[in-house]
Amino acid sequence: MIELDNRTSLNVDEDFLNKIALSLTDKEIELIITTKDEIQNINKEHRNIDAPTDVLSFPYEDMPMSPLGSIVVSSWHVKELSSELGHTQDDELALLFVHGLLHLLGYDHEVDSGEMREEEARLIKEFNLPKSLIIRTQG
Repeated sequence: MIELDNRTSLNVDEDFLNKIALSLTDKEIELIITTKDEIQNINKEHRNIDAPTDVLSFPYEDMPMSPLGSIVVSSWHVKELSSELGHTQDDELALLFVHGLLHLLGYDHEVDSGEMREEEARLIKEFNLPKSLIIRTQG
């Protein structure tokens, strides 16, 4: 299900992330855990934003047997946000993974009418996670 490319020393609970993924899709997902500098370079190259970010999603072509897409997560952000918000790194990584996965599935909190927030809230409850990325950024 998840094809992990961990380019950092961050511990990743693949079983838990696979459980989340399987609740939403049977497609393969590439998960890249990378550094703050590398995610900034990717963000600049693909979104023309020269700044680090916590998570990026890149959907693939929707064809039979094709993977769903790639999710890129900054290990620096996982460590910083989990410390700042008082929860585990596993929880923060799971929240960022959920956020990225929902984007791969076509959700977009920047233009929808709350559907992505509702789906995040449902998944947070189902998997016993702390506040979501959208909820945190909405105040």
